[in-house]
Amino acid sequence: MTGFDSGGQDSYTDGMEVHFKPDTETRLHELASTSGRQTDDLVEDAMAGYLAEVAEVRQMLDGRYDDIKSGRVKPIDGEEFFESLRRREEDLLNHRTPQ
Repeated sequence: MTGFDSGGQDSYTDGMEVHFKPDTETRLHELASTSGRQTDDLVEDAMAGYLAEVAEVRQMLDGRYDDIKSGRVKPIDGEEFFESLRRREEDLLNHRTPQ
């Protein structure tokens, strides 16, 4: 892909080389062509969105961990939860009225 060079210490200004599978690169070029945007801009936007989403998820998970660690919320046993869910589903299916 053009525009992304692997750089040394000054990699921010030198850019970065990114390698895609041929199908992904074809789709990227098609999107660039139909949208009128440069492939570099599309990749930059996609990565910025992805990194923002990862940071948001990390912050949410850290908050949940802090809630559990502080005792504000109590964790539930996964096996117990799924068994309870199976029982409720069975009850619903057994008490469903025929149509």
